[in-house]
Amino acid sequence: MQLPRGVLVGEGVLEELPEFLSRLGLRGRCLLVTGKSTRKVAGERVEEILEEHSPEMLTVESATREEVERVVGEARRSGACFLLGVGGGKVIDVAKLSASVLGLEFISIPTAASHDGIASSMASVRSNGVAVSENAVAPLGIVADTSIIASAPRRLTASGFGDAIAKLTATMDWELAHRVLGEEVSEYSIALSRMSARIALRSCGEANTAAGVRRLVKALISCGVAMSIAGSSRPGSGAEHKFSHALDMIAEKPALHGEQVGVGSIICMYLHGGEWWRIKSALSRAGAPVCAEELGVESREVVLALLEARRVKPERYTIIEHVNLSREVAEKAARATGVIE
Repeated sequence: MQLPRGVLVGEGVLEELPEFLSRLGLRGRCLLVTGKSTRKVAGERVEEILEEHSPEMLTVESATREEVERVVGEARRSGACFLLGVGGGKVIDVAKLSASVLGLEFISIPTAASHDGIASSMASVRSNGVAVSENAVAPLGIVADTSIIASAPRRLTASGFGDAIAKLTATMDWELAHRVLGEEVSEYSIALSRMSARIALRSCGEANTAAGVRRLVKALISCGVAMSIAGSSRPGSGAEHKFSHALDMIAEKPALHGEQVGVGSIICMYLHGGEWWRIKSALSRAGAPVCAEELGVESREVVLALLEARRVKPERYTIIEHVNLSREVAEKAARATGVIE
């Protein structure tokens, strides 16, 4: 079980980073992994305040296997003792997977709260053009400066609410697999993930406030911890994530991950026979997409993604496998929930 040993959340906590690293026992040189835009947002400031660690900054452009290999090579060349990921989900995924390959500790410094990757031990990178989720390493510490995160584009925050709320259907899928197949579950990770989702659900009306962003960040961190407790992405990823991955492959212009799993959770909750309208209403209050048009995808792409979802992680039993989803049922669910017209 890999869990963060330290978490800092609040306005201005970035300035506490040197003392935070000292408490965690991190010394020596560090490699600072950041992105093009996040370099100016926070990367350069982190470089300044960590002068004693002789940081070397490396900018990555995307979450790909090639970028991971580049970071690993640079870390070895520079003699880095630990890594910091300063940026959004793609940057942090590259940093955490690189740290896993190197056997080094990793500190997560998110500049946006767009999904739960800021705290989980899972990383999503593209290999041969296909996004693949891999076991990486959980961050030793997390420094989430809400003054920086609150200034991120609103779309990213809304996406984070979508990813957090999607844990409601993800945990239902895991319990379903337990009842039908006898799959082992972790009650503790389910409880933590579900509690985090409900907090996010109640906070959607405050998505554009400091308090709402703070609760979202804590919810996403808790979701990541739940996956570390479980030792898998099960408490955070179900049919709604399979739908999103399928949509990534099918849609001409896919939306953000959290946006897609949010819409997927509306449909999946309908298939579970639950109160899907509560999810739809909450996402709408947060400013997140709730239908194909708002996602920027075609109705036919939504239906096809639902049908193709079973090909994504086929070993993972979800509501889609349980109802043996047909085109007729997929279209009915998408229309009944207003996801397509």
